[in-house]
Amino acid sequence: MASVPLLVSALLLLSPVAAELQQVQHAPKEDGSLTVLAVGDWGRGGQFNQTLVAKQPIWFTRIVGEKLSADFIISTGDNFYNDDLSGDNDTAFFKASFTDIYTADSLQKPWYIVLGNHDYTGDALAQQSAAIREVDSRWTSVNKSFIVEGEIVDFFLVYTSPFVLNYWNESKFDWRNIAPRDTYIANLLKDLEDALTGSKATWKIVVGHHPISSGCEHGNTTELREHPPPSPQGIDERSPVEFVTSGGGSKAWAGKYKPTSDKMDFLYDRQGFLSMHLTAAEANFVFYDVAGAVLHTWGLTKSAAAASIVS
Repeated sequence: MASVPLLVSALLLLSPVAAELQQVQHAPKEDGSLTVLAVGDWGRGGQFNQTLVAKQPIWFTRIVGEKLSADFIISTGDNFYNDDLSGDNDTAFFKASFTDIYTADSLQKPWYIVLGNHDYTGDALAQQSAAIREVDSRWTSVNKSFIVEGEIVDFFLVYTSPFVLNYWNESKFDWRNIAPRDTYIANLLKDLEDALTGSKATWKIVVGHHPISSGCEHGNTTELREHPPPSPQGIDERSPVEFVTSGGGSKAWAGKYKPTSDKMDFLYDRQGFLSMHLTAAEANFVFYDVAGAVLHTWGLTKSAAAASIVS
C-alpha cells in the first residue's frame, strides 16, 4: 500500500485494552522549529531505486543547507518487503534494507517507525525488539502506535492494518497483541481521541500507513473512511483537517490511478519523499522526486485554533 506522513502502541501481550498511547519526546531546534522527512514503502535491500531515493538528502543538504537539516525521519510503513523481518535475529536483511542504505550524515537522526501491512506478515514483533534497536540506534519503534511530542507539533503514529477487513482473511498476518479486531479499533480510536484532545501542540499530525484519500492504484481505504481519526475538541471550521499522502521510497511506478470524488491538489505515482518544516506560525510541505526535483509545495498558517493534519 502507499503510505502517508507519520508512529504508535499496543502495550499488552493479550487482547488490547484501553491505555494511554506511549510518548516519545523530541525537542525542536533552538529557534523553535522542526524539520521532518517522511518516506515509506522502502525496504527492498536497496533495490527498485531505494538507494537512489536514500541518496537525495545529501544533495539537498549541500544545496539548501540548514533548511533541510532534518531533526528526525518518519517512516510511514512497509519497511521490509515482502514479508517483514523473519525475527529479531534477521539482522542481515535489516542492515541491507536500512543501515547500509540510509548512510548520509543528514539521515543519522532518529527514525520513528509506522508499521504497514507488509510489516505484519513475518514476525510482527521483530521491529519493536531491543535486539533490532541494538543493531541501529536510530530505529525507534516503541510500539504499534505511539506519539512523538515535539512541543509545537505532536505526531500520532497509528497502526492502521487491523482496520482493513481483507487482511483478516489472510492466514499470513500475525495478529498477536491485536485480535480481536473490533476491540483493537475501539480502544485505539478512544486512546487517539483522548490524546488529540489533550494535546497542546499547535499542529497535530496523525500518521498511518493506509491513505484515507488516494487517487492511486489502491484507492481510498474504505474502513478508515468509516472509522476516521477523531477530531480533537476545540477544532472548528477555522482549523480544518487536511490530508497528505507520501511514500514511494523504492518501487513505485505502476502508473495506475483510481478516480476519486475528493478534491486533490497534487498526485504523483513515482518514487520520492516529503519534507515538513514546522514553526509555531507555519507548516510547509515539499514533495520531491527520486532525482531531487521539487514536485509540489504546500503550506498552512496557524489559525485561531490549532491545526490538524492526517497523513
